[in-house]
Amino acid sequence: MPDAIRQGPIAPGGAPIGTTTTTTTTTVTAAHRTIASPRADWLALHSEDILDPAQPIVDAHHHLWALPGATYLRPQLLEDLDSGHDIRATVFVDCHSHYLSSGPAALRPTGETAFVVAQAPADDATRGGLCAAIVGWADLMLGEQVSPVLEAHMQAGQGRFRGIRSRPTWHDDAEVHPSREGSAGLLREPALQRGARALGAMGLSLDLWIYHTQLDDVAHLAAHCPDTTLVLNHCGGPLGNGPFTHRRAEVFDDWRQRIRSLASHPQVHIKLGGLAMPRMGFGLELAQRPLDSSALAAAWAPYFETCIEAFGTQRCMFESNFPVDKTGCSYAVLWNAFKRVAAGCSASERTDLFMRTATRTYGMAQR
Repeated sequence: MPDAIRQGPIAPGGAPIGTTTTTTTTTVTAAHRTIASPRADWLALHSEDILDPAQPIVDAHHHLWALPGATYLRPQLLEDLDSGHDIRATVFVDCHSHYLSSGPAALRPTGETAFVVAQAPADDATRGGLCAAIVGWADLMLGEQVSPVLEAHMQAGQGRFRGIRSRPTWHDDAEVHPSREGSAGLLREPALQRGARALGAMGLSLDLWIYHTQLDDVAHLAAHCPDTTLVLNHCGGPLGNGPFTHRRAEVFDDWRQRIRSLASHPQVHIKLGGLAMPRMGFGLELAQRPLDSSALAAAWAPYFETCIEAFGTQRCMFESNFPVDKTGCSYAVLWNAFKRVAAGCSASERTDLFMRTATRTYGMAQR
């Protein structure tokens, strides 16, 4: 193990055993500053009855964080989960939150994994399934040397750590990518690909958040990492802001072609959601009142249906992406919209989309 990441095992409280590092912190990054805060008063202007309330759901993607003016931790998550849908389990996905405040830099992200375990204890009989799978972060540019970091995450996760998410989003236009974090072509770097293969060798998966202009890079990564499960976030990021404003049809055609090509790699899965983010260009947050689930379903169906056609339901899963998508709609309305889109699917296909694909992808117990 390199000296740069040498450390003892991680204790349940988040500190490596045998060290005095016990505190975690959320450093407000440039990416955090680009995230709009939900408006509770605006969301309260629209509510609707829950559709098919008996449909079991695994929310395949949500976050937990404490940012200035935008706290979303266990109480806020539970408030959304209790809004009427049958949420059996959830998947926490990294958000650069509650990293260890000291110690080797490569190991600091393990603080987030330990923090999530503390937010959702496994022995909580009242909330079994909360954060049943944890997707953290590690620097894949470490190549094969990322393995000790992954092992530390697995210890911190107490049996729930399932992989990491890479966030190589990049675009030259500052309006598209205002944080200016990352770099172009990162997924084509040999070191990162070695790190991705190390994930697969340990039975872990790699979530990816990219823009649609980078989908060819994901295909390149998939070709070089055939034994690593890749999970594409947010429908592959079809952009609608900056230079892509008012070019929805053109962007859709380009995105669809790339999605269909990417789907030829059998180890790639995709999450259906994330389209309420302002950068996707639907302008939900600009409406005088929140749109109802029928309007959302009509807007999003072409994207979800394209993904389902390309990947099949066995590689597709719905995600809330909360609290990020909460800027555009409530949790109850979001899942109603998903149910409307999936209404034409068979019962088995709906089970894939709402629960089984996520359960299988992240090695979660059926609930």
